[in-house]
Amino acid sequence: MTVKVLVVDDSAFFRRRVTEILEAHSNIQVIGSANNGEEAVAQAKALKPDVITMDIEMPVMNGIDAVKTIMGSNPCPILMFSSLTHEGATATLNALEAGAADFLPKKFEDIARNRDEAVKTLQDRVLAIAKQPSARTPTITRTPTSRTAEPAKPKEPVSALDRIRQRNEERQSQRQASSRLADAAGSLSINRAYQVLAIGTSTGGPVALQKILTQLPGNFPYPIVMVQHMPAAFTKAFSQRLDGLCKIRVKEAEDGDVLTPGTAYLAPGGKQLVVEGRSGSARLRVKEDTSGRVTYKPSVDLTFASLSKVYMGKVLGVILTGMGADGREGSRMLKQQGATIWAQDQASCVVYGMPQAVASEGISTKSISLDNMARSIMKEVGYSGV
Repeated sequence: MTVKVLVVDDSAFFRRRVTEILEAHSNIQVIGSANNGEEAVAQAKALKPDVITMDIEMPVMNGIDAVKTIMGSNPCPILMFSSLTHEGATATLNALEAGAADFLPKKFEDIARNRDEAVKTLQDRVLAIAKQPSARTPTITRTPTSRTAEPAKPKEPVSALDRIRQRNEERQSQRQASSRLADAAGSLSINRAYQVLAIGTSTGGPVALQKILTQLPGNFPYPIVMVQHMPAAFTKAFSQRLDGLCKIRVKEAEDGDVLTPGTAYLAPGGKQLVVEGRSGSARLRVKEDTSGRVTYKPSVDLTFASLSKVYMGKVLGVILTGMGADGREGSRMLKQQGATIWAQDQASCVVYGMPQAVASEGISTKSISLDNMARSIMKEVGYSGV
């Protein structure tokens, strides 16, 4: 199957560069290009691509507004290109919240150590998100609507201020919807079979983590250790965003942190996160990794392996959407110690690679949809109201 791609960027040089890289793959065809978000919306409607690559900062209409418009009218997997800055991280997270499937650094030297590896990463990422039908639907959580849909009305042009108001209203609705489950959690009879919740994810993970964590109540009885494949410049911004949305505390993990119930620790990008000590007073260690032996920084496998040594079988491990198989061997080690491993189901994944890796080998005991994951976790933990 040939994957048809629309390339969107205000730089003609960058459009040519991306086009050349993608068309070097026999299964990818670039069918069009656009130099701003407004053109991207029109091209998406006319060409119906399988995947769109999208810049964020563009004239006329920026990438975030283009993603929102496309996902509302002609849903399509969208790969964002982002700068590795705090501002770039915030904008990229906004794009993912609006419905983009994944992102890559705009500077190719930031993607991988050499050009060939960077080229393969871009090609593989486009092919991966193209395979997922679920990625063609918006990922923003919306409030329920009536079952009978009304005919679509022509949209009036909106000002930048109106767009900001709309975005804020959507985020407020999302927060209200996500907090309902946390508010309805009821009494808690803690399941002593567990002492920590561990989550590993990659492509599609930011939206998945936000959906799950925003539904957990503030008195969640275990610490949460999370590994999300993400650049170093992004994890701080992502943890701060989650902390502002969630009832639990969320922070970027720091070396020496003592694991505390009701706190979620996000592994810093570009480094490895391991757990050391004893289960009652375990600490996090953030380590540089220059060995070259491990593909991912942070690595789900390394973090899960360290958890198996400290907490033995008292771990509830969850593998969410993501490319590749990171987390499989770490989950295997946890399972050998008696831990419970769950996987996100294929239908709700942006990319089924990581969950499939644990499900296909019988490491995970359940495959759960993203919509039901938080409820399943809370029920397993011991909340009565779910």
